[in-house]
Amino acid sequence: MALSDLSVTTEFLCLLGAVVLARAGAAPEDTTGSELVRLLVAIQVFLSLDFKLDFSILANFTLPAAKSFYQFHHNFESRDVSDHVLNDVRRYINVSVRSQLASVLLLALMAASSKAAAPRVLAVDVDGMINPVTAEILSRAIEQARQENAALLLVRLNTPGGLMDAMRESIEKIVAAPMPVITFVAPSGARAASAGFFILEAGDVAAMAPGTNTGAAHPVLIGGEMDPIMKQKVENDAAASLRSIVAKRGRNSALAEKAIRESQSFTDKEALDNHLIELVANDDRDLLDKLDGREVTRLDGTRVVLHTRGATIEVYERNLRQKIMSAISDPNMALVLLVLGALGIYVEFTSPGLIVPGILGAIMALLGLSALSVLPINWLGAALLLLAFSLFILEAKFATHGILGAGGALSMVLGAVMLIDSPVPEIRIHLSTAIALALPFSLITMLLLSLVLRARRTKVVTGSQGMIGEVGTAVTPLSPDGKIFVRGEYWNAVSPAQVAAGGRVRVIAIDRLKLTVEPIPPLNGAST
Repeated sequence: MALSDLSVTTEFLCLLGAVVLARAGAAPEDTTGSELVRLLVAIQVFLSLDFKLDFSILANFTLPAAKSFYQFHHNFESRDVSDHVLNDVRRYINVSVRSQLASVLLLALMAASSKAAAPRVLAVDVDGMINPVTAEILSRAIEQARQENAALLLVRLNTPGGLMDAMRESIEKIVAAPMPVITFVAPSGARAASAGFFILEAGDVAAMAPGTNTGAAHPVLIGGEMDPIMKQKVENDAAASLRSIVAKRGRNSALAEKAIRESQSFTDKEALDNHLIELVANDDRDLLDKLDGREVTRLDGTRVVLHTRGATIEVYERNLRQKIMSAISDPNMALVLLVLGALGIYVEFTSPGLIVPGILGAIMALLGLSALSVLPINWLGAALLLLAFSLFILEAKFATHGILGAGGALSMVLGAVMLIDSPVPEIRIHLSTAIALALPFSLITMLLLSLVLRARRTKVVTGSQGMIGEVGTAVTPLSPDGKIFVRGEYWNAVSPAQVAAGGRVRVIAIDRLKLTVEPIPPLNGAST
């Protein structure tokens, strides 16, 4: 037994007494009940412990003097600790024995101090959509509670629902937890709908704050419609899963099943009155006070008495990965990352060598795609987004005075709103998010595309191609070979027609270090 788990009980003091007697040289079989009780009273006085001795624990104490011990206890039980008894104890525990008792009494002091230590409760928040990250958070929280020897795990729920696979994995973690798990819909105004209702019922004790609601747990197929046979299979499977948990918890399984088949919802009072939950509490502290002394039966049949009054509450801190994944699991954030990522990649392609936009764009695009991969995609919305990009490109290529660009912006807004097909509003993309993304993105994209096309139409002025079209002057007659002066340099040139010295020529081709030129007629039309 670890000292951190040890409370100062009569059993511990009896064991301590046996050790002391053995250290003092007294054989246990020679120890009388009177001597043992006097020793226990002495230890109690020395430690100033304030508790009632329960000598019934000594039924399993393996001393031959147990009978005389009990007889002495019955005679001693109604007495106070008198000076005569204390004098006898002081004579019994001589100086040499006291020196040997130092280490043993120190252990008793440590155990006495541990008795006053408040129990610890670990609280973890499950808010937003239930997804694979939720199951990971619960798993890590349970492991932390086990390592810290927490009295229980408090799961605070505020969720509209989520994915069934993630919900089942979360329930598996809860029912297999080594400590009691309390599920609590809080704060006031929160809800545990759909998949959240399953997790609420999975707790060893289910509780709700005033002004909360739960239920509406009918399963739906994300991104499509279920045929009647498949719909019935999914409903029956979900109902059986919920009944197996609710019945074990001693709750109203028939009413809980209606939350699946009829999508019924319940207020905190309705859930309490109909035995779907055990408690209604104002906050965490009120809940722990009401849980104190309650006996819970876990799914494996073990019974645990909760000691939670005055417990310290520690909140589970998510790691960096969990924070990032929880943030991008919001479809609005996923769309923002995807659009910004696409923009960064496009900037890198149009301006090679910048590097930073390409790297950041690729990271954001991958994060956005990873979040959207677990969400129900509506392919009509995806097609509208592709149409928007096409219209932006056409607007930059053709002079339509912004008509194609406006059509692209509208198509992008509609595509973003329709991209996620879910009956849960929290899992859909908001109209405000779509507009805030579409308008700036359309303007930036059209601006970049127009700059690119304008640059492609601009005449090349560097390298060998930059010489084409340049105008020079013949230094020597070209018949057909000669020299010309162009761009501040002397070049060998050849002309298909004769050019007199001083005549103007235009470069039409270049072959290594020799230019091919053609004569430019004089402005007055005279022959050269």
